[in-house]
Amino acid sequence: MGKTYNSLGGLMKSLFGRRSAIVTVVIAAALILSGCSKSVNDSAGGASGDCGSYAIAMHAWGGYTASAQVVAEVAKQELGCTITQTTLEEGPVTYDAMEAGTIDVVIEDWGGGRWKDWTDRGAVVEAGENGNIGIIGMYVAPWMVEKYPDIVDSKNLNKYAALFKTADSGGKGAWFEGPTGYTTIGEKMVSANKLNFKVIFSGSEAALVDGFLKAEENKTPFIGYAWQPWTLHSKLPTLEAARVKFPANDWSDPAAASGLTDYPSTPLLKLISKKLNDANDPFTSLVKNFKWTNADQNGVAADLENGMSAEEAASKWIAANAATVASWVGK
Repeated sequence: MGKTYNSLGGLMKSLFGRRSAIVTVVIAAALILSGCSKSVNDSAGGASGDCGSYAIAMHAWGGYTASAQVVAEVAKQELGCTITQTTLEEGPVTYDAMEAGTIDVVIEDWGGGRWKDWTDRGAVVEAGENGNIGIIGMYVAPWMVEKYPDIVDSKNLNKYAALFKTADSGGKGAWFEGPTGYTTIGEKMVSANKLNFKVIFSGSEAALVDGFLKAEENKTPFIGYAWQPWTLHSKLPTLEAARVKFPANDWSDPAAASGLTDYPSTPLLKLISKKLNDANDPFTSLVKNFKWTNADQNGVAADLENGMSAEEAASKWIAANAATVASWVGK
């Protein structure tokens, strides 16, 4: 999978390059005014000890929150650390904050090597896989697979494009892409496959969930961006069978992958700052040792969706998985 990361990294650099002018301004604000960044949960350590103070980047999806909160709670409860969780846009903004020393950890990155410029100069360090396997794709509402079995072959999408028209799709099928800032290649997929669809960026993860659930309930056509791990799959158990299959790219060769027809499956990585890596302390070890499954993450994320606080959901998982937690902290 190393080659997959390297070639997907070229894709990510292309995706994020379009926002470089805006990113430069945002980076300056994030780094100079890091104390004013929107905080999901600024938390002090609960256990006695002198572990130190650390900052975990928080990104916008529920699964990330689940992973980050479990690491934060273990750090507080088992090591006595003080943890700050600060919301930043994923990608370059976060990597620059890590280089500046205001962020120590990214617990789950889907970028497939987009951090290479930062790792090449030693500012950011890869800290291993976190155990989650990232799968991104385009999915139709599951009911459509029963009625139109061949719709999951991308070669047949144009045959059904008219079903997906909306008031905003300009006479084409509406292709509901991931929210702005997510890892997406939908516009290039539509172009490369000559699809009669208009890409419409979803406003949020919640909007995608709502789109899929309403389409399934009302038996209305819908094609949208989805991923694993994600709790939507527990609400729509047959969703994975509704993934549209596109021609596979040879991700070992960036030039061959330039057609951008589908996403590769990606082991998700942890990233840490040079400062944290050099510290080589108990919190560094915790982050490097942290590893769990898609099912673990989905379980905590489901508790969050059902109204449990982040601390409660994480603590519930920690209590039920004492042996795993002990292996992370070296006990």
